[in-house]
Amino acid sequence: MAAAGVVSGKIIYEQEGVYIHSSCGKANDQDSLISGILRVLEKDAEVIVDWRPLDDALDSSSILYAGKDSSSVVEWTQAPKERTHRGSELQSSYEAEWDMVNTVSFKKKPHTNGDAPSHRNGKSKWSFLFSLTDLKSIKQSKEGMGWSYLVFCLKDDVVLPALHFHQGDSKLLIESLEKYVVLCESPQDNRILLVNCQNKSLSQSFENLLDEPAYGLIQKIKKDPYTATMVGFSKVTNYIFDSLRGSDPSTHQRPPSEMADFLSDAIPGLKINQQEELGFEVITRIDLGERPVVHRREPVSLEEWTKSVDSEGRLLNVESMKQKIFRGGLSHSLRKQAWKFLLGYFPWDSTKEERAQLQKQKTDEYFRMKLQWKSISEEQEKRNSRLRDYRSLIEKDVNRTDRTNKFYEGQDNPGLILLHDILMTYCMYDFDLGYIQGMSDLLSPLLYVMENEVDAFWCFASYMDQMHQNFEEQMQGMKTQLVQLSTLLRLLDSGFCSYLESQDSGYLYFCFRWLLIRFKREFSFLDILRLWEVMWTELPCKNFHLLLCCAILESEKQQIMEKHYGFNEILKHINELSMKIDVEDILCKAEAISLQMTQCKELPQAVCEILGLQDSEVTTPDSDTGEDDNVGTTCPTSAFPSNTFPVLAASEAKDDSSAQTLASPNACRLTPA
Repeated sequence: MAAAGVVSGKIIYEQEGVYIHSSCGKANDQDSLISGILRVLEKDAEVIVDWRPLDDALDSSSILYAGKDSSSVVEWTQAPKERTHRGSELQSSYEAEWDMVNTVSFKKKPHTNGDAPSHRNGKSKWSFLFSLTDLKSIKQSKEGMGWSYLVFCLKDDVVLPALHFHQGDSKLLIESLEKYVVLCESPQDNRILLVNCQNKSLSQSFENLLDEPAYGLIQKIKKDPYTATMVGFSKVTNYIFDSLRGSDPSTHQRPPSEMADFLSDAIPGLKINQQEELGFEVITRIDLGERPVVHRREPVSLEEWTKSVDSEGRLLNVESMKQKIFRGGLSHSLRKQAWKFLLGYFPWDSTKEERAQLQKQKTDEYFRMKLQWKSISEEQEKRNSRLRDYRSLIEKDVNRTDRTNKFYEGQDNPGLILLHDILMTYCMYDFDLGYIQGMSDLLSPLLYVMENEVDAFWCFASYMDQMHQNFEEQMQGMKTQLVQLSTLLRLLDSGFCSYLESQDSGYLYFCFRWLLIRFKREFSFLDILRLWEVMWTELPCKNFHLLLCCAILESEKQQIMEKHYGFNEILKHINELSMKIDVEDILCKAEAISLQMTQCKELPQAVCEILGLQDSEVTTPDSDTGEDDNVGTTCPTSAFPSNTFPVLAASEAKDDSSAQTLASPNACRLTPA
C-alpha cells in the first residue's frame, strides 16, 4: 500500500520491496531497512521518479530529498498555490513551468553532532522525488553482489540514497527510463549510466520520439506547445543540440553533415543542406524577375461596407470586398460584423434574415454543449481524467493570456470567465482534440472583438478548422509548414539558406512559434487583429502566412549575415523580434513576394503546389496603383519539366553564385539521379 500524498499521474513503472538501507541502526538490524515503493509517473509534460516508505503517510507539502550523506536532508517546498479567476485553488503540483523559473526552492537542514534525521516509529523519515530533466547519472551494483541496487545522481550533484531491489531486478526500471531518456555507459566506469550521452545512435527520428512518451523538452513540444515554444522557445532547440553535443567541450560543435542528418530526421521530410547530398540533382537558374512595388490602402470603413450591402443585407461584390480587406484591413467598428464572414460563421451570400436565423440556431447549439460540461458532477469528473486534464490546462492558460489587455486584466474579470467557458465548451465540440495549450492565444482576440460568448465560440471553432493540424498529436501540420517554408526561402534566397545551414539553423525551427499560433506572440495585440483579418481573405494565394515568414526573415538577413550570427545568436535575435515588427511593412513585402512568384513563368512545381497556383488562375490586386483590377497568373503542370531548365550536379551548383537554387524535398524528388 502506497503512502498517502503520492503524486498523481500515469504510472509507467511501479515496484514494491525497494529498500533504503539507512544508517540508523546496525548493519543487520531490520530497523535499518526501510521498505518503500518506487514509481515512475508521467504527469502533463513531466516524468517523475518517486520513492517513499510504505508505512509513512507523508504530506505532499513536506517531501524530503536525501542529501549527500546522512547528516543532512534537502526539503522540497511548494510554490504558493495559484488561484483561478473563480477563486478556487488549483491542484498542487511540482511540475516545472517554463515561465515560472522559481516555482520550487530547496533548503538545507543540517543536523548537528552527527545526529541522523528525525525518526518516526523508530525509522528514518526518508522520501524523495525528482524529474528526469534533473537526472545526471545512475550507478548500478556489480553483478553477483546479492540483490541489485541503483544510486541516482542529480545535475546539482545531489546523490540520493541507494535503492536496493529485494524483490526484483532493477533492469526493468532502467528499461522504463530508457523510453524517456538516452542512457549509456560511462567510459570511466561501466557501472555508471550517463544521461544524454552522444554514443546513442542519432538516427532515431524526432517522429519516433513523439510516438513514444518523450522526455523533457521534446515531450513539452507534444503536450505543451504553449510553454515549450511561447516561453522556453530557445530551450527547445538547445535541447536537441545539447543531446548531439554531449557534455564534452571538445565535441561542442558536431560536423554539419551529422547535424543535417539528425535534423532531417527531427522533422520528417525536411532536408538540411540538400545541395550537398549525393545522388540528387538540383534545379538551378530560376529567374524570379523583378519584384514589384506594392502599396496598402486605408482600412475598410463601416460606411464603405454598408454601401456594398443590398436591401436584404446581402453583400453585393464579395471578391471586391475581400480585395479591399486584404489591401487595408478593417476599421475596428466593422470587425465585429466582418470577421463572422471572413471566418465562415456567416455565409458571404446570406441575407440579414438568414443570418439572424443561423445565429439563433447556433446559440441553442452552443448552450446545449456548454450545459454538458456544466452539469457534470464532481463524482463524474473524478472518473473522467481527460476532462480533468482539459480543465486544468484551461484554468492555467486563462490566468496568463493577454492579462495586460484591459479586456482581461485584474482578478475576477468577466473576460476571463468567458475565455474559460468558451474553451471548456470547445472540448465538448471536439472532444478528440480537446484543449491544447496555445489555443487560448487564438481565442483571445476573437472574444475581444466579438464581445459575445456565442459569436466568439463559433468564430473560434471556424478558426480551429484551419489550425487543427497544428495542435494534433503528431503535429503533421507543423512539419509540413516547416518543409514548405524551407522550399520557399530557398527559391527566394539560396545564399541566405546556405548561411543558415552553415550555422546549423537551416531547418528553420526558430519559426515554429510563428506558425503554431499565426504570429500571435510576434505582433502587438492591435497589429495581430490587422494581420489575421488580412490572412483570412485567403488572398493573394494559398499559404500567404509562409510568405510573411519569408518577408520577416528577409528583413533580418542583412544583420544576421553581416554580424556573422551563429546558432545561438540567430535564435536570440529571432526571439527578440517579438513586438518589434512593423505589420504594414511586412504585409507589403509579403505581397510583393507573392506577385514576384506568380508572375514568374518558370515557377517550380513544388512552389506552385505550396502557393495553390497549380492549374489555377490567381487574382491579385494591381501592385502599382493599389486599385482592384485583376491580374491573372497561371502556373501550369508543365511549368518546369526537368528537360526545360539547366539541371546541374550539386558540385556545379555550389560554384554558380548567380543562380537561384531550389533544393526542396519535392524538387529533389522530381529529378533523382
